[in-house]
Amino acid sequence: MTENRRSRGGRNTPFRSAAPRTVRPLDARGMPRGENKPRTASSVPADVKGEKIQKVLADAGVGSRRDMEQRIAEGRISVNGEPAHIGQRVFPTDIIRMDGRAVRRASVRENNVPRVLIYHKPAGEIVSRDDPEGRPTVFDHLPRMGGARWINVGRLDFNTEGLLIFTTDGALANYLMHPRNCIVREYAVRVQGTMSPEAKEALLKGVKLEDGTAKFATIEEGGGKGFNRWYNVTLSEGRNREVRRMFDAVGLPVSRLIRVKYGELELPQKLPRGKFEQLTPEETQAWFAAIGYKGGSDSPNSRNSAKSSETGAKVKTRAVDPLKSTAHYLSEGRIEGVPARRRPSRGRFNSKEKLR
Repeated sequence: MTENRRSRGGRNTPFRSAAPRTVRPLDARGMPRGENKPRTASSVPADVKGEKIQKVLADAGVGSRRDMEQRIAEGRISVNGEPAHIGQRVFPTDIIRMDGRAVRRASVRENNVPRVLIYHKPAGEIVSRDDPEGRPTVFDHLPRMGGARWINVGRLDFNTEGLLIFTTDGALANYLMHPRNCIVREYAVRVQGTMSPEAKEALLKGVKLEDGTAKFATIEEGGGKGFNRWYNVTLSEGRNREVRRMFDAVGLPVSRLIRVKYGELELPQKLPRGKFEQLTPEETQAWFAAIGYKGGSDSPNSRNSAKSSETGAKVKTRAVDPLKSTAHYLSEGRIEGVPARRRPSRGRFNSKEKLR
């Protein structure tokens, strides 16, 4: 049925009434029926390979893979309206939600270098976004970003100080924290008492803890006066309060604990407690080359496997020398309250000097 209506110019124009709008019924999820249905194997093109959901969320800067696995287990993440499960593969057109909010997928660009930040954590702060007790958190001091979140690489307990790394790349955080990569951590430890030769031997060979055996790679004396003594230790894993528990196992309570190095990054000399420093894109890329990280690859040995595939020969991985920084670091008296070492160092890798 048509009718004539007068336009602004005074002319009669034909007008057709709008067709009645059909309202599509909603399903149990509160969405229009037939929309955003979960993909089936037959609806996915054969040449398209999905990615594991925890990796996608980590790359989007939502959190580390371990955090994402926990949130998936808690039922806080959905794919196309259905609860997600660990290891589920998702595709670019899938809609991922966390706590009801859509997750913005990370864009893949050739020159998209993730941000890396070094923070000097003081004692009295927790490494968590939410604390029921209302204690200060390290995230209160970090710069805010739009469309991304800072992911902490490992944790330091409430009373531990020192180097803490943050990044926007979840795959990088997973690479640095995964035990199979054996990233060396270095600590300056002040204990109550003097370490005996028997205690040192036990800590180097391994002491039994509640969650398994643990040992230090190296132990060096750092001096000290009176009842308090300093020691410099290295290890390649990061269990909860591991350093403190190991010293407790040999009867040496820890009174102060400072992380001075993580992998190839040192705590900058002039960085005050509670302050941060960001790496430039050039420094970040040079750091990636130093640790063998290739931007989001699932394999920690992707760099070596790529070389071996080209040459057809096996590539031996060179072990990291954990002694090439701690002695020099403490010899300059760079940590307040830590006695300076007298003997010179055998060299170090300083991110701000080496990468420039």
